[in-house]
Amino acid sequence: MPTNRIPDIFTKIRDGQAPERFTNQLLKDWGFTSKNDRAFISLLKSLGFLSADGKPTQRYSDYRDHSRSKHIMGEALRDAYGDIFLIKEHPTQSDKDSIEGKFKSFHNASDLVAGLMTKTFMGLLNLADHSKKSGTPPASKEPEKKVEASNRSFMRGQTTAFQVCTTTYRSTFRRQETWRFTTQSSNP
Repeated sequence: MPTNRIPDIFTKIRDGQAPERFTNQLLKDWGFTSKNDRAFISLLKSLGFLSADGKPTQRYSDYRDHSRSKHIMGEALRDAYGDIFLIKEHPTQSDKDSIEGKFKSFHNASDLVAGLMTKTFMGLLNLADHSKKSGTPPASKEPEKKVEASNRSFMRGQTTAFQVCTTTYRSTFRRQETWRFTTQSSNP
């Protein structure tokens, strides 16, 4: 996934009308014509912006409110990358090495894969207010089913934010399944 285009996709989401269903054709219509751009759909699903069938969620709608978009992205990051926030409550670019190390150890990822995961996270972090503001109402969420995996409670039915890498490995984050991670396709 072209991490330099992360701000562009979220600008389109925030400034455009919410589609009935988020598809590869919509990406093309928005100017995201590369096959690598297809990975944005998986990323949006993992962040809770899209349902499993590609329909925009309440989080997607909430993000479109310019006054709340940074806060909504912060919530999405905390949900999708919760373990990173255990390392440091307010991660910054200076924490890049420790974040990459977490991806390597937790996901048994290679240097290349962990680097891509880190670039994606950092690209999203730049769009977020990751402080916990009291008084700001949380975004509505769809009901979640919990499943135990690796002594941690994770959401069932969501893919991970890490489906944008170029290798295959066993992921115990969110699901215990083997996934094919590729920058050429967003399909697991």
